[in-house]
Amino acid sequence: MSPADLRLLLPGVDMPTTATWTASEFEKVRPNLTRLSSELLQATDNLGNLPWEHESVSLASGNSIIFKLSTARGAVKWLRIDSALVRRLPSGHRNYVAISGANGTVLLEKLVGVKDPPVSIDLPGDAGAAAQATEPGRGGAPTFWGFLRLGIMHIWTGYDHLLFLFGLLLVCRRLRSIVGIISCFTIAHSITLALSTLRIVSIPSSIVEPLIAASILFVGFENLRLRGAEPRGRWALTFAFGLIHGFGFASALRELGVGSDGRGIAVPLLTFNLGVEIGQVTIALIVLPILWRLRRSERFVRRGVPVLSVLVALAGLYWLLERTVLA
Repeated sequence: MSPADLRLLLPGVDMPTTATWTASEFEKVRPNLTRLSSELLQATDNLGNLPWEHESVSLASGNSIIFKLSTARGAVKWLRIDSALVRRLPSGHRNYVAISGANGTVLLEKLVGVKDPPVSIDLPGDAGAAAQATEPGRGGAPTFWGFLRLGIMHIWTGYDHLLFLFGLLLVCRRLRSIVGIISCFTIAHSITLALSTLRIVSIPSSIVEPLIAASILFVGFENLRLRGAEPRGRWALTFAFGLIHGFGFASALRELGVGSDGRGIAVPLLTFNLGVEIGQVTIALIVLPILWRLRRSERFVRRGVPVLSVLVALAGLYWLLERTVLA
């Protein structure tokens, strides 16, 4: 869960107000989070309510708090997990739930929202066999579609990413340039999305978010400097800034705790990235025909492109100030 979510669940507790926590900030609130962990999930199996025998909470990447709950019980035929606390969060909230057996075999991975039904899986009748289960019954399939949808919605609601892409495409006149820019952006952010989610490279959001804003400001300014002409070598610029945007995309997965224990990462990573690409291409297919039609007008090229570039630059400047001096 993210720090922002936990502040909503612990309204009376003095907690850090920043989007990312340091290790010392986390340690100050650890006792409160440990107490919360026992109430976070309610589990039921065919024998009745399931008590948690071990609970732990840890900090990952500064903006993801990972709760781990363990229990041991034999003769389990099915498992049902719900959370009254999580249902108090805003409707757009999502949680990544992973259930594994005693030997570490992943029994279920699922992305769930506050309005979704409880997570439920069928298991063999004894604890040893349960750990070997590889085909969850109810609820195992939505992982692919859940992360695909999360990727699509992340790009559609990521206005800074969309504005960066719009600024790049605004001055493109050739199909080859468009394909090159979209390909470079895709390859670059896919690289850093994977590296960040796998915890190979980690950059704090306090650095990534201002750099994303700066990339928008730079593109808008460059469009103005060249008076709407198509810049040479923009693919290289796109690739460089795409690496930064990839770290921004990764924050969505990190906040869900994906990859925090090194398991269950392949499907979320690949399908989330696929969702981002689908959302990105969809927007491009809508915007590009409009831009091409407008560029037939010399008046739009002389006046419209500079005006739109100014708006792109101003938005980038606003986000840059908001994420630095006004933060």
